[in-house]
Amino acid sequence: MLSKNQIAQRIAMELKDGYYVNLGIGIPTLVANYVPENIDVAFHSENGLLGMGAFPKKGKEDADLINAGKQTVTALSGASYFDSASSFGMIRGQHIDLTVLGAMEVAENGDIANWKIPGKLVKGMGGAMDLVASAKRIIVAMMHTNRKGESKLLDRCSLPLTGVRCVQKVVTNLGVFKITQEGFLMREIAPNVSISDVRKATKGKLTIAENLREVILDSVI
Repeated sequence: MLSKNQIAQRIAMELKDGYYVNLGIGIPTLVANYVPENIDVAFHSENGLLGMGAFPKKGKEDADLINAGKQTVTALSGASYFDSASSFGMIRGQHIDLTVLGAMEVAENGDIANWKIPGKLVKGMGGAMDLVASAKRIIVAMMHTNRKGESKLLDRCSLPLTGVRCVQKVVTNLGVFKITQEGFLMREIAPNVSISDVRKATKGKLTIAENLREVILDSVI
């Protein structure tokens, strides 16, 4: 199966030169560590940073330089800082080309639930609801099942929704799945994982691409 870093590495292969990209909390933050050398992208953090770099090396952290998840980050040459109003103006103005989010659940029609589990206290939805409503493309990075071994790729989300029919692709530790009218289309499968393993771990409707291939972390089809 793919590790969290390998999930992030695979998603980094979806980046295109000139993209403005927002990375959500969790696995998505790792994507900044795997940007291909031949492209130039600008990572956006909704707390007010454009030009975010990879995580700092140990001992080089700046406590005043953080992302929306309160993790210390780096800023690339030419980075800019601004208030939240300007930041969300960029998001709502549809200037973000790609958003990578974590999720608790994704439905076969592209619905996403990633902000609240009923009965647990949360501070709020954060920027996720704006991102799923405004980003041009949304990819979800997550583990295929929860800690109880239950599927997170469902026919219908059971948790409160963050966005409706907005996810285009899901990358999990088991493979790469495109959201289609027929549900989850598995286009790539993780090494040492069988189709039977994926079917058992997927509650939503699953179809297999005719040209299914093993996940390769140096090229994208």
